[in-house]
Amino acid sequence: MRSTALTRAAAVVALLAAAASPAAAAGPFEPLPPANPYAGPLGTATMHGDTASSDATPHAGPSAGSLTSHRAALASACPTVLVGADGYPVALCTEIFGRAPTVHLLDPATGDSVAELGLTKGSLLGGVYAYLDHLDRLVVVDGTRDLLRIGHRRNASGGWELHVASRLPLDSAIAENDSVIGLSPDWQGRVWFATGAGVVGTADDATGTVKTLALPAGEKVANSISTVPQGTAVTTTHATYLLRADAAGTPSVVWRQAYDRGPGRKPGQLSWGSGSTPTFFGPNGTDYVTIVDNAAPTVNLLVYATGTGRQICKLPVLKAGGSGSENSPVAGGDTVFVASTYGYPYPALPDDAGTSVPASADFPGGLSRVNVTASGCTLAWDVVVRSAAVPRLSLGDGLLRTIVRKPVIPGSTSTSVLDTYAYAEIDPATGATVRSKNLGTGFIFDSLQMVGTITPGVVYQGTTTGVVRIANG
Repeated sequence: MRSTALTRAAAVVALLAAAASPAAAAGPFEPLPPANPYAGPLGTATMHGDTASSDATPHAGPSAGSLTSHRAALASACPTVLVGADGYPVALCTEIFGRAPTVHLLDPATGDSVAELGLTKGSLLGGVYAYLDHLDRLVVVDGTRDLLRIGHRRNASGGWELHVASRLPLDSAIAENDSVIGLSPDWQGRVWFATGAGVVGTADDATGTVKTLALPAGEKVANSISTVPQGTAVTTTHATYLLRADAAGTPSVVWRQAYDRGPGRKPGQLSWGSGSTPTFFGPNGTDYVTIVDNAAPTVNLLVYATGTGRQICKLPVLKAGGSGSENSPVAGGDTVFVASTYGYPYPALPDDAGTSVPASADFPGGLSRVNVTASGCTLAWDVVVRSAAVPRLSLGDGLLRTIVRKPVIPGSTSTSVLDTYAYAEIDPATGATVRSKNLGTGFIFDSLQMVGTITPGVVYQGTTTGVVRIANG
């Protein structure tokens, strides 16, 4: 059994290496942002694929032919599924009962859990965002505000186990009633983090040094952060920032751009403000950074020059469906895709989410493509797609992939616990769905606007109750 597992892992590693080569990554949405030397493989190291949060990957997904799906029932919502250089997926999940975070190591051949490790509970969004470092260790902050690196290894009986490889307390820098929301490594190996209360900092595992900067009072962070060689992008409930650190690790603001946060939180969002983790992209990989604002009634895609913060464009998007988004933009080369979450029903909201404006709404769904140049942006297409996940763009085969939510009554925009969920492949040139496969009916298949991860020939999609593995069959 052990030799079979090792053979499977070796095969996956070979595929990951081949797919990451320039020849395999050729396509119309190049280039991807540069690989971070302190993160895992490009495309599978973070929730949004890379530390730039592009939601693009060099890997091709399942090929033409029949598809199979298998659900690993983990009694947990699993928003983060990452894959290291050894080919083994690592899922960070939140248990349905008790809402404690749990790390699962998955079998790459089946998607089933082969080891698990419980973490200390924090806030609803705390412990959701994590990444894999260059040694395939999961980097996460637990409910005690400790920065953990969690590795996996064989135990004495030949099975797998997860273990805490290192621990760095952050409690001296973070208030007891605060929690880390997003974290990402920089090009010097420091871990950048942002807390819900708007504290941004760096942590150096080697020295134990932690440095912080408080953003303006009243600004909260509700999504993750992004790092590229030029700096770290953080979007609060009021503005987007680019920050850098000095030699001692102390952060400072390079530029700040406020945005229209609208009259209140829209239904289908988790906070009052942008739902975006900022996304870096551009003809050189990191020329621009983009978010979606929360303007009413129609949201805008905002694109800034990374170096200066100059606004490249402000373009209305998601006109065909509900105009609001909790999702990070998807980008590659000079192209951005934005998916609507307006009206999407969540089973739980953060304690400080507040009442939405309006109080409720149906979920019509929407997807927009925007082409970007140094002089501005154009809307290439705007269609109705009831995307129930953050779409992923594959340079390996030139497709967008997502999960769509099908209503009980065809053509309806309402939602029900009896809705059906389907894996979908979308042509990025037109927005048309070119292939789909039903995954199942009912809330256990709800992908809850979480992000799928693509490895060569396989898609792992978190749901409210576990992880679905989609592949050729």
